[in-house]
Amino acid sequence: MNNKPLTSPNIKTGSLGGTTRTAVTRPPTAEERRRSQRVLVRMPVLIHVAGKPAPLQGNTHTVSAGGAMVILKEGISEGTKVTVENPATKSKVEAKVVRPPQMNQEGSLVPVEFVTPSPTFWNIFFPPFTN
Repeated sequence: MNNKPLTSPNIKTGSLGGTTRTAVTRPPTAEERRRSQRVLVRMPVLIHVAGKPAPLQGNTHTVSAGGAMVILKEGISEGTKVTVENPATKSKVEAKVVRPPQMNQEGSLVPVEFVTPSPTFWNIFFPPFTN
């Protein structure tokens, strides 16, 4: 008889007080995969799109050090490179639309990710990120 425990990449074994326990690991949730903390805050934002004569005016839904969910009157296609401007500070950062926009009662929710994380761009303090 073989007394070796079964092993799998998704099974971890450990001992607790002389008793062997087996735990099945699971893939991380979206929240656990997130690279930075999100903050729910509504603030004006301007989205500059190449080829458009004027920036699109909108508001943030959520912001993070790495981007934002922006509410606009019109959607922007996934993959579009944009410049996000914070009118309060006049600062700008390069970004990309990372998923197709979703419609809600306020307009189009457009997820943008900064090319380089910019934790000071929104001029707010982000709580420490804990996983």
